[in-house]
Amino acid sequence: METDFNKDILEKLNEKYNAIGQNTETHLEGLIWSKPITYWDYIQTDALLSLQVQRTVLPDEMVFIAYHQVSELYFKMILWEIEQICSKTSLTTQFFSERLTRISRYFDILTSSFNIMRDGMEIEQFMKFRKTLVPASGFQSAQYRLIEFASTDFINLIDLRFRNTINDSTPMDIALEHMYWQAAGKDYHTGERSYLLSAFTQRYGPEFLRAMDHYRTSNLWQRFTQLPTASQKDPQLIAAMRHYDYTVNITWVIGHLNAAHKYIGSGPGLAEATGGSDWKRYMHPRYQKRVFFPALWSEEELQQWGENA
Repeated sequence: METDFNKDILEKLNEKYNAIGQNTETHLEGLIWSKPITYWDYIQTDALLSLQVQRTVLPDEMVFIAYHQVSELYFKMILWEIEQICSKTSLTTQFFSERLTRISRYFDILTSSFNIMRDGMEIEQFMKFRKTLVPASGFQSAQYRLIEFASTDFINLIDLRFRNTINDSTPMDIALEHMYWQAAGKDYHTGERSYLLSAFTQRYGPEFLRAMDHYRTSNLWQRFTQLPTASQKDPQLIAAMRHYDYTVNITWVIGHLNAAHKYIGSGPGLAEATGGSDWKRYMHPRYQKRVFFPALWSEEELQQWGENA
């Protein structure tokens, strides 16, 4: 039995390497010289723990850095799961619902994790080290923008003031210029951009345009509408879609806003965010009414979106 088992493995290895024009024996011989795997090598622990580099001597800055890096890792996991739904050839209701539940679970964790930010730093320390962060801002999380592009039709991400002038046929570069988050760094009366927005656009603009094109017909909402009609009426799937929508666009946002209120709101004067944005108006969901799946909500729910948060 052991001989047959080994033979079966060799046949499968031959199939694998022949498919890519490789010699199986060469790869097997390479195993003789390879090192055994360890946890720290596999996870790259040393490299990971070397990334928390403070700009000040204030201890709580480490909390701030590590927290945001952990958040970015969660964003990466969320994008990984979203892409599985968006690229699945034979998408089933079960697969969609299971992956969407994973995604929502990550956002649930991110929402509760704001307690670390809200209660895990001294306000006095934060108000000192935040001055060394100018003009950087959490606004500049490209992964979060990619999550939005992958979740819904881009029309739902347009600044509420301009949605009547933008539609699905609008060139994507024009649509990108009118995304709701542009309000954090643009004076729409003069057209002038802040450095916060200019640097962000220069760094990620081309990637955002590619993402908008990539997800135009394969974002979460589009994949939902491509399911059989019976699946689109599945109560569990609809509940999962609504939970994800509400969690991302209200619960998570309000958690972020409350943390900002404690720290930024404790500062003198207008208490601007580090990037100079009008963070209260930009962040609160009642101003922009960002909704990924508006067709799954009633008119009353849409009108009251974020009002009671």
